[in-house]
Amino acid sequence: MNTEYDAVVVGAGPNGLSAAIVLQEAGLSVLLLEGKETIGGGLRSAELTLPGFIHDICSAIHPLAVGSPFFNKLPLDKHGLEYVYPAISAAHPFDDGTAAILKGSVEETASRLGKDNSAYSTLLAPLVRSWPGMAPDVLGPLHFPKHPLNMAAFGLNALRSASSLSGRFKTKEAKGFWAGMAAHSIQPLTNLATSAIGLVLLATGHLQGWPASVGGSFKIANALASHFKSLGGKIQTGIPVRSMNDIPSAKAILFDLTPKQILDIAGEILSPLYKWQLKRYRYGMGVFKIDWALNGPIPFSAPEARLAGTIHLGNTFEEIANSELITSRGQIVDKPFVLLAQQSLFDKSRAPEGNHTAWAYCHVPNGSCVDMTAAIENQVERFAPGFKDQILAKHTMNTLEIEAYNPNYIGGDINGGVIDLGQLFSRPVLRSSPYRTSAKGIYICSSSTPPGGGVHGMCGYYAAKQTLKDIFHTKTLL
Repeated sequence: MNTEYDAVVVGAGPNGLSAAIVLQEAGLSVLLLEGKETIGGGLRSAELTLPGFIHDICSAIHPLAVGSPFFNKLPLDKHGLEYVYPAISAAHPFDDGTAAILKGSVEETASRLGKDNSAYSTLLAPLVRSWPGMAPDVLGPLHFPKHPLNMAAFGLNALRSASSLSGRFKTKEAKGFWAGMAAHSIQPLTNLATSAIGLVLLATGHLQGWPASVGGSFKIANALASHFKSLGGKIQTGIPVRSMNDIPSAKAILFDLTPKQILDIAGEILSPLYKWQLKRYRYGMGVFKIDWALNGPIPFSAPEARLAGTIHLGNTFEEIANSELITSRGQIVDKPFVLLAQQSLFDKSRAPEGNHTAWAYCHVPNGSCVDMTAAIENQVERFAPGFKDQILAKHTMNTLEIEAYNPNYIGGDINGGVIDLGQLFSRPVLRSSPYRTSAKGIYICSSSTPPGGGVHGMCGYYAAKQTLKDIFHTKTLL
């Protein structure tokens, strides 16, 4: 069959870019289509507040990017990508002015947890040792692992709820610190498998750190795109795809989109059963986001928080767990769990000299239009008295504005669908390969496939690998 291209990838987020690279590396002719005028998906940066203040529109801190088995095989540094590493990867301040912190070594992190020093080390040290060999298995579809014993040990903890696993700890410091990590799962901490994301983030933090991209998150997307084009790939932006007629002919089409958009675009060629399955796909909580231009660094009471790239604001395990539970039930909380990044402390290109930027969001019910500005700023002020006096300008996005920015963020869900036990490996549907659709040559490579959300490119990598096997009868290996 003669086609214009061997493969077309729709959507130029990190997964679409990764899929395109894998296919192009295999010697195919590949076209990457992007509906917006710029590539990147969740990897875009802009002057959202004032001239000279560079803000990351979505993703800001990148432990999974530096820990990605696929990204680590690419010469992205030769395409302008540089990371900056904060002295402290993450800090979790408490009301009493103290803070738990994530440092490079397990021992240094554990030493700040008092009576839970041993409990933390016992939990994390074996995972950190085994993580490099396990990462491709954990960050991939369900299959027989290369290191089954290590994976079994990981699974025994990862599949537990964060609330259950918190029982290993006795101190408010360790429990609160753990809650902040597990709350990245964007679901109630009583849900099974909410421990998985917390453990992965801690392991990558101990091994690689939690860096920011110098100049802005868009530099990661630009480096991926530059590498793709250096291989001979082609990118077209400003090309919205609303139906299959908008896509040039190809032997394979890969969608870096969620089930909702795929049903709109390709529903007519999908089987009734598969369409029924996609319609049952569940999206999770949304986010409300703020970017600030500041006249100085955030004056956190805890000195360690002034040296950290990421701050988790929620105080105790009980407070964070309650916030996430209430939000998941469709209600608004007065004291939300807030994730905050202060990139300009370590990347001077982000703000004019003497000034700073800050980035933060909290979880809200999917589709909520409630303005959480005051609630978020009150949480920051709680742990950093005087913060509000430093605000020069701000930019906010509710869930609908976030979805308008990136149609993959349905109702403000930045994970491409809830990553609970029911959709951990069977996302978007339960099939022998989650990347195949019911239509020959049509694949899904977005974060709605395993391993889910995050800037790591592994959804795109594995979808492209499946495409090469099915359509072009070739294999690629990590």
